[in-house]
Amino acid sequence: MDAGFWHQRWVSEQIGFHQEQINPYLQRFWPALGLRAGTTVFVPLCGKSRDMLWLAEQGFGVLGVEVSPLAVEAFFAENEMCAVREERGAFEVWCGGAISIWQGDYFDLAVDDLAGVGAVFDRAALVAMPGSLQGAYVEHLFAICPPGMRQLLVTLEYPQAEMDGPPFSVGEAVVRRLYEPHAAVQRLLTEDVWSANPRFAQRGLSALNENVYGIGEHAGGAG
Repeated sequence: MDAGFWHQRWVSEQIGFHQEQINPYLQRFWPALGLRAGTTVFVPLCGKSRDMLWLAEQGFGVLGVEVSPLAVEAFFAENEMCAVREERGAFEVWCGGAISIWQGDYFDLAVDDLAGVGAVFDRAALVAMPGSLQGAYVEHLFAICPPGMRQLLVTLEYPQAEMDGPPFSVGEAVVRRLYEPHAAVQRLLTEDVWSANPRFAQRGLSALNENVYGIGEHAGGAG
């Protein structure tokens, strides 16, 4: 899953992972994190997600990171937003309103880049990583984000042998193994979404669940 892989996905418009609608789990569970308005939310591997618009509308700052320049340009163009662009180290940073997207490699982010972050929303990053990179992804996340941050994590779970990722299957045991050395993990919801996603059935899946986790000292309430 190197940068070239994702560049090619955007060039060829193989972006089935993009959701046109605001993520319903974000809308349902985000308020339970109890964050102050104005908190900056980190959205790793953000693509052109409309979830960033929703977070900004709720009064939060948004800092996304995305390797594809096509995705970043599309986000601002499709939402008719003007953006100021500047170079910051290995990144080109696009800023528009309360949203900034750092175009570059997630693993190039440093502590100073995320100094103001107070929360993380991950719907598409962990599941984009093969098992060999998931540990490095999570370790880097906790290394660069301030301590005590709260997170909302959405994962997919399915029989991995039935389909090659991405997206990859990430079960609860894996989430706990990766995150619990750093923070409390609370599973908030498991939902069977197989029938609502026929494209995955067409790829051979016999089952598909979405799992939602609150991560941090105040993980939020179950629902």
